[in-house]
Amino acid sequence: MFKLFKNFNKKDVMLIIFSFILVCLQVWLDLKMPDYMSKITVLVQTEGSKMQDILLNGGYMLLCAFGSLVSAIIVGYLASNISASFSMKIRKKLFDKVENLGVHEIKQFSTSSLITRTTNDITQIQMLISMGLQMMIKAPITAIWAVTKILNKSFQWSAITAVFLVILLSVIGVIMVIVMPRFKIVQKLIDKINGVTRENLTGIRVVRAFNAEKYQQQKFDKSNSDLTNLQLFNQKMFAILSPVMYLVMYFLSLSIYFVGAYLIKEALMVDKLALFGDMVVFSSYAMQVIMSFLMLAMIFMMVPRAGVSASRINEVLETKLSIEDGDFKGDTKEKGTIEFKNVSFKYPDAEEYLLHDISFKINKGETVAFIGSTGSGKSTLINLVPRFYDVTDGEILVDNINVKDYTQEALRNKIGYVPQKAIMFNGSVKDNVTYGDNGKEEISFDKVKEAIKVAQATDFVLKMENTYDAHIAQGGTNISGGQKQRLSIARAIARNPEIYIFDDSFSALDYKTDFDLRHELKKYTKDATSLIVAQRIGTIINADKIIVLNDGKCVGMGTHKELLKSCDIYKEIALSQLSKEEIENA
Repeated sequence: MFKLFKNFNKKDVMLIIFSFILVCLQVWLDLKMPDYMSKITVLVQTEGSKMQDILLNGGYMLLCAFGSLVSAIIVGYLASNISASFSMKIRKKLFDKVENLGVHEIKQFSTSSLITRTTNDITQIQMLISMGLQMMIKAPITAIWAVTKILNKSFQWSAITAVFLVILLSVIGVIMVIVMPRFKIVQKLIDKINGVTRENLTGIRVVRAFNAEKYQQQKFDKSNSDLTNLQLFNQKMFAILSPVMYLVMYFLSLSIYFVGAYLIKEALMVDKLALFGDMVVFSSYAMQVIMSFLMLAMIFMMVPRAGVSASRINEVLETKLSIEDGDFKGDTKEKGTIEFKNVSFKYPDAEEYLLHDISFKINKGETVAFIGSTGSGKSTLINLVPRFYDVTDGEILVDNINVKDYTQEALRNKIGYVPQKAIMFNGSVKDNVTYGDNGKEEISFDKVKEAIKVAQATDFVLKMENTYDAHIAQGGTNISGGQKQRLSIARAIARNPEIYIFDDSFSALDYKTDFDLRHELKKYTKDATSLIVAQRIGTIINADKIIVLNDGKCVGMGTHKELLKSCDIYKEIALSQLSKEEIENA
């Protein structure tokens, strides 16, 4: 937890010091009031006392109470300000870290867990700081100060206070031992319930299509019940504190007055009044001591849960990045060339290689397609170019420079990437097409319209309400799969990159739209390099070079006609999709 507190800046430290001073003032004022109360008690019982003196001491008590109130308000405001500011910094730092994590690191944490860590876990830290600055500082100061004031009053009263204090701390200790291990489980259960909820919302169509509502309800009920039962148990244990606290306070006051009555009875007439005043003051100070230790106990109850949250946050912040930035971010002499040199790859948590010793070179303006059976490594291969993963062996050169030498920003500014699953963001059509920063001039509205036209999306965009400013829901749930794919392709085109990567990006298009799009795309991207992963022979039949993959190995390379003669696997794929006449006339 203390690692996180290093994120306090100088301003926060100064505010904490100022809060500490105000808390000390507040404690002094609180502990000063019983002294004035004692004086008033003596004055009331003393013959010949003036009302002016009683009112004067009462006025001092009111001033102390008012000063304590003002100090408490200021400390509360500062504590809220410091805790909110600190949580904002940590939340930003955590979000930035997640943004920089590689695909492999992100897979170590579930999406629901990362959401919980960015929200609930940081809230736990915020609550601890907010309450801690008020109670953690005030409680020990009050306790120590109050104890020093009552030690010389009476041995009997001090002993009684000590006994009740031990009883209170024993109850708190037992509760902490029982509850603390369960706090660690709570955050994981919150992760789980977030995961189930997110899974249900994301897959709502499948859930409804397969009449799986009851099954999902049962999953949610199980997670919800586990969390609820654990939280109920924790809250029931904490609920014990309230009656115990009141019992201790009331019985302590009763015991002090009972012993005080005996001491006053046995004392001389001269000492009776002084003893009565001491008894009233001692009772007030004893309550302060009990309340102080109770406040400390409440903070100690919060610390373990906040500690668990801090560990989970640090786990993300301290994750070592597998994709390190290079230094090169300038222009290159070559444009649009890609070369694979003896590239082999296996996932970080896998034992076997997925890609084996692959080598080829792509020149500027060429269209190169990758085809093969499912699981042959096509998508993995092209995902190595933008460094979603780094090669295990060999190297990849873009414009004759190793991709590891580029800054990630500079490398990806060269690329227009269309993923296998089209991703749409909440916003307008125009916002989705101009999404991101390509390190060049801002994408103009004319460029947006041109990109949408090339992607064969103009027809359906113009039919939407507000056309280019039409709203797209998060995930593109208000448009079809084919429309999402076309807008995703338009997003890549609008960047005007050197290299296009299409990861099976035409699968949701009908044959006519696919043909028209590829025809327009070929004209528009004639000076750019294109990498296409496809399942359809028709999509890649006119590519300059086709690379056939099988079990992670390159088993064929050449044009469509060359591969029909030299590669049996390619021929099998072609015959499974096209007739002999179509193949011969291609």
